[in-house]
Amino acid sequence: MLSRKSHKFVSGFSILSLMEDVLAPDLISDLPQSIIETILTRLPIRDAVRTSILSSKWRYKWATLTQLVFDEKCVILSNDRCKVEDSLVKFITRTLFLHQGPIHKFQLTTTYLQCCPDIDQWLLFLSRNDIKELVLELGEGEWFRVPSCLFNCKKLTRLDLFRCEFDPPPSFKGFLCLKSLNLHQVLVSPEAIENLISSCPLLESLGLSYFDSLALNIRAPNLKYLCLEGEFKDICLENTPLLVAMSVAMYMTDDIAEHFEQSSGCNFNRFLGSVPRLERLIGHIYFTKYLSIGDDLGRHPITYLHLKVVELNQVSFEDMKEILVVLRLITNSPNLRELQISGSSNTLAAIDAPDLDFWDDECPSDCTFKQLKLVKMTDMSGVPHEMEFIKFLLANSPALETMSISPCVYVMDGRLNMLIELLRFRRASAQAEILFIQD
Repeated sequence: MLSRKSHKFVSGFSILSLMEDVLAPDLISDLPQSIIETILTRLPIRDAVRTSILSSKWRYKWATLTQLVFDEKCVILSNDRCKVEDSLVKFITRTLFLHQGPIHKFQLTTTYLQCCPDIDQWLLFLSRNDIKELVLELGEGEWFRVPSCLFNCKKLTRLDLFRCEFDPPPSFKGFLCLKSLNLHQVLVSPEAIENLISSCPLLESLGLSYFDSLALNIRAPNLKYLCLEGEFKDICLENTPLLVAMSVAMYMTDDIAEHFEQSSGCNFNRFLGSVPRLERLIGHIYFTKYLSIGDDLGRHPITYLHLKVVELNQVSFEDMKEILVVLRLITNSPNLRELQISGSSNTLAAIDAPDLDFWDDECPSDCTFKQLKLVKMTDMSGVPHEMEFIKFLLANSPALETMSISPCVYVMDGRLNMLIELLRFRRASAQAEILFIQD
């Protein structure tokens, strides 16, 4: 049992320790403002605002954040939608009202706000605060009409709009600093899109998705990354000399199919004729079909010296023009390293019309894929033109390391014959490994 004297000593020691803790330097609060802002930026905005209760030093630390990201986690969710909407609007409004200094990034991602008049006021406020990055991803319902004040944001470098109406005024001269533009389900005229793209001289990244029956000429001399998804009638890459990567998914409707049948130009040249620095190409549904439309199919294409990765999905190997698209592309890519192709063949049609003389007529006799190391073929049906294509690759790829082949799930009986035929093909690479993958 401690004596009274010992008890006093312990108590005194505890009080002394407590005083030392209280008087100890506040290392976090004394960090440079740039580091504190980095810490606060990594927190959800709701938690960043809550740091104001830590001490008097922290009361307004959050108020100078240059990046504000709002989502539904900012408020307490409930089954009362109107209550959540009201809470979210009040939180964002109060945050902007108390904010001090410039706001470089504003991001709003929510399904609770659609055509909300408060958003107009927020954008007006942002247009006066040097906004550089703006992301608006709103919910389904009545679409939000972008107010005219947005077009006064002269310092914008990034603009992402989801489910909005976008109508630039006649006086709009473009975003001269914009480097990244993403429009997803945006109601806008084709002329307005073309004018917007061409009036953003620094544009490097462009994404357009879920557009209907759009014909588009893209003039963007600094564009490097392109992502397209939707129903496109025509796409012409008219001035894109620096493009290095693109991903394209095209959806087919009866109207677009009829338009394709009446087309006389060469889509291959219009789309891939002005991209000499292309490094990566991903084509999804109907892409090779689109490229196959027109006459004089890429007879004089450019050489894609920088193209290293090609991924083409749902290639129809009963359509000779689609096969020709693939051949024109890869045989003019001397530094190709990785090739991925998925098939989409009507097995009966492909077997009934083999026309195997095509391969002697169209394949260059001196073609060699000196850099090709990986080939991945999926959804293969084992039809003659698929097998001839695989045979052509194996015979002309001296550096090939791996070729993986996955048969279509609907092909069961012919798998053994496919495998036997594959093993008979000559290989230019002694190290080439063939993987026959059965799920």
